[in-house]
Amino acid sequence: MSGHSKWSTIKRKKGAIDATRGKMFTRLIKEITVAARSGGGDPDGNPRLRSAILTAKKENMPKDNITRAIKKGTGEIAGEVYEEILYEGYGPGGVAVLVECMTDNRNRTVADVRHYFAKSNGNLGESGCVAWMFDKKGLIQVDKKSISEDALMELALEAGAEDVVEEENEFQVYTAPETFDEVREALEKAGVKILEAAVSRIPQNTIEVTEEKPARALLKLLESLEDHDDVQSVHANFDIDDELMEKLQ
Repeated sequence: MSGHSKWSTIKRKKGAIDATRGKMFTRLIKEITVAARSGGGDPDGNPRLRSAILTAKKENMPKDNITRAIKKGTGEIAGEVYEEILYEGYGPGGVAVLVECMTDNRNRTVADVRHYFAKSNGNLGESGCVAWMFDKKGLIQVDKKSISEDALMELALEAGAEDVVEEENEFQVYTAPETFDEVREALEKAGVKILEAAVSRIPQNTIEVTEEKPARALLKLLESLEDHDDVQSVHANFDIDDELMEKLQ
């Protein structure tokens, strides 16, 4: 699965993962609200809500914010009603792009997403056009300095992980969505330094982008989408080698 988390790695290097705490909190509040609305306000019986709360606590979100978001989801207090939408399309170089959104205004969101694709010489496609190229899996990215590969392999597989892959500066632990929380909690209890953890869309294959112009346009598209208030996450099936990345930074 080497290269399948290229976009998240690039975001960390560029410092583009939720540049402000406010943006991160907004996304987490939406996720908690929608999770509570769809599965109830009890995290013990709602795995999606439990995972969202764990992530919020890791980001030091105040307890009151979490409680208020849950109550908005269950209808105990008034709040916005968010719709979950998955947009699919192709970016520069023929790269498949998935955009997960939560919005209270579908027309606004689709117009903005279509604009970003068009501006980058990509195109927004029909539902189902690229989603089949991705598998939904838990992905936990671990600092290589915090644990040896053998120790991580033993710990992660015992907790229910599917695979551990070594990259240049990190280990990637893959799980089924259903076992993601258990594996993450096991790693955290063992003192493993987690760089990033989420249930993500992992591409089955990647496309190598080798020319500077489409690579630059692709990264601009992904960054524009990530920065939109209605976008929760962006996934793409590309790879860019380190030499070209140096030119783009």
